[in-house]
Amino acid sequence: MQVFIPKECADGETRVAATPETVKLMVAGGLEPVVERGAGVSAHFLDAAYEVAGANLTDSGAEAWEHADVVLKVAPPTIEEAAGMKEGAAVIGMLAPYDNLDLAAAFADAKVTSLSMELVPRITRAQKMDALSSQASLAGYKAVLMAAARLPKYFPLLMTAAGTVRPARVVVMGAGVAGLQAIATAKRLGAVVEASDIRPVVKEQVESLGGKFIPLPEIEESGEGKGGYAKQMSEQFLAEQQKIVRKHLLEADVVITTALIPGRRAPILVPADVVEEMKPGSVIIDLAVAQGGNCELSELGAEVRKHGVLIVGHPNLPATVPGDASLLYARNVWALLKHIVKDGALEIDREEEVTAGCLLTHAGDVCHGPTAAALAPKAEKEGDD
Repeated sequence: MQVFIPKECADGETRVAATPETVKLMVAGGLEPVVERGAGVSAHFLDAAYEVAGANLTDSGAEAWEHADVVLKVAPPTIEEAAGMKEGAAVIGMLAPYDNLDLAAAFADAKVTSLSMELVPRITRAQKMDALSSQASLAGYKAVLMAAARLPKYFPLLMTAAGTVRPARVVVMGAGVAGLQAIATAKRLGAVVEASDIRPVVKEQVESLGGKFIPLPEIEESGEGKGGYAKQMSEQFLAEQQKIVRKHLLEADVVITTALIPGRRAPILVPADVVEEMKPGSVIIDLAVAQGGNCELSELGAEVRKHGVLIVGHPNLPATVPGDASLLYARNVWALLKHIVKDGALEIDREEEVTAGCLLTHAGDVCHGPTAAALAPKAEKEGDD
């Protein structure tokens, strides 16, 4: 079975979906990995290392797409690439199903099986496949380093002959994987760290890392959603939470926002009027910018200064740590590939929990419920025409 690893072509994407380490595992598992020349260069994995691991190298990416049984990707493929795959082939990658309805339709039309790494269920058996967590951890770590590099003051408390320098105050909004890593990293750098989250169950985790949990509104409502993700809260709850958090934001030197809700626009946690009152020179790193942003003034792919506050809207921080990001992501992908390949052939069990959870399309069907529902009106309109 031929497994193709193409060179990523999305702007700013430096990661690769397979490393020499996972290529070697594929060969040992009886698979035939084909790597497009230069696929790993941006992540510092050279072609020679892939050859030593047992991969065949190709200069013809288009031809490899047509012949591959499985394609491993980081960013979503183009519609043309999806349409050019052979019937019954499979693609695994970060397919952004909520934002790529036309791509899902193209997979279904081509009768290509697609498995989205974002949809891997957060259950014990699927932990090795959890790419969202592995990449979010890197994003949380890098967000703090980025903030520290841009902040016009030290992070730690310093006692000097010239007097005392007070530590930086960091507020982390959202205590998921990215948020917890941000808390841990900021504490290691000596900052005073506070964290806000709509899920009361994360309070203990925040405190175990040395952070202070900002109290929630006294409203009987839980922010715990399916699979441990945050869910959409009532307007009353969010309004009360913003009142509580506002004071902490105005005292912060750094704010790192990480709050995401699957399939929805990121909630606004730092409104424009709060930014206007924040300290001059303070920094906001918005990790939710690709889904609209948690800060009202964030701009996708840009660093902007508003009211004296630097707002960083980098959409892909894991790509700024391409070596380890690729190392972890490739292991996640290999774990999923190994799960669906039996005796050298694809075996898609639509009843099995892990496979069913991340299956976007298969045999001409759109299997992911929200994507199928979103495509239904479009299909009806085309039918009427």
